[in-house]
Amino acid sequence: MTLKYQPRTRAVLMCRFDGFNEPEMVKTRPVVILAKHKHNSKLVTVVPLSTTAPEKVCVHHHLLSSNPKPGEDKSKQVWAKCDMIYTLSTDRLELFSIRTRQGRQIANACIGEADFESIRDAVRAALSLHQPQSATVNNGALAQKL
Repeated sequence: MTLKYQPRTRAVLMCRFDGFNEPEMVKTRPVVILAKHKHNSKLVTVVPLSTTAPEKVCVHHHLLSSNPKPGEDKSKQVWAKCDMIYTLSTDRLELFSIRTRQGRQIANACIGEADFESIRDAVRAALSLHQPQSATVNNGALAQKL
């Protein structure tokens, strides 16, 4: 069942990447919500997750502190692929469905604040973005630090 609302940042959901072409993401996989779109409630920016370790670990990869997928081994390694960010429709997103003795149940998942900040840093590195330099007041005039 597709999502009918804009999930909060740090939430982990399943995303269908069907319709894309390799080397883009092409299969259903978990993603972390990086940002909500400010003007279109049907769009979110996501970072894909993978249990396959990168061949070469780079600054744009982040190993999560624990596996956020409900019903799975929490010690299983999960990597955020922060060089593969996407802005997608919420129609591609689904909550996790886990099997229980009572049948299938919907489960929510999210990552911790420390993992989220590390993912944001890795996205900045992947896009060659840097923290803005702070502005200072110098004799009443705004001056940019060099």
